[in-house]
Amino acid sequence: MTITYEYQGALYVNLTNRCSNACTFCVRNNHDNVNGEDDLWLEREPTLEEIQADFGKRDMTKYHSVVFCGYGEPTIRFDTMLAVAKWLKKDYPELPIRLNTNGHANLICKRDVTPEMEGVFDCVSISLNAENPEKYQALCLSEFGGEASFFGLLDFAKKAKAYVPEVVLSVVDVMSEEEIAACRKIAEDCGVKFRVRAFIE
Repeated sequence: MTITYEYQGALYVNLTNRCSNACTFCVRNNHDNVNGEDDLWLEREPTLEEIQADFGKRDMTKYHSVVFCGYGEPTIRFDTMLAVAKWLKKDYPELPIRLNTNGHANLICKRDVTPEMEGVFDCVSISLNAENPEKYQALCLSEFGGEASFFGLLDFAKKAKAYVPEVVLSVVDVMSEEEIAACRKIAEDCGVKFRVRAFIE
């Protein structure tokens, strides 16, 4: 069972295969991994103790950051994720911790979780993927519906920037220039950074 895996110099944490979206472009639709090595499909969700034990097998000095991002939405296990991140921050205070997310944490947890992230997460990267609710829902097939999921992730980004040093809205590079420009404007209006990431086929 792959709990942690290496990718581009960072150590990634695979907490769950559950997700509030069923994105049409998700890499897991076509592959079992992203690094050509580790199968990211979990036979079951690991316990906090198993996650900590898995980190114990790693030489943490090798990595430039830790990233919560697996074959599912990490914030579905928000409390476990936060416990792991706090434990890591205590032992490795200089190691940056990033969350890659669809931005639905507050919808999933039914509360504003952003204050709990203060002093723990150094970066939150949120997949925006589209410039309006209709396109978002067509691409991401959110269980919350287009309006709630799209505006929910934007609200999450705005709230997170009060507690997390770096908040980024991202899109994939297969979008048109006009769509990317519209998404960039959304990020600017939210007061957060914007990134165009490479599409993983």
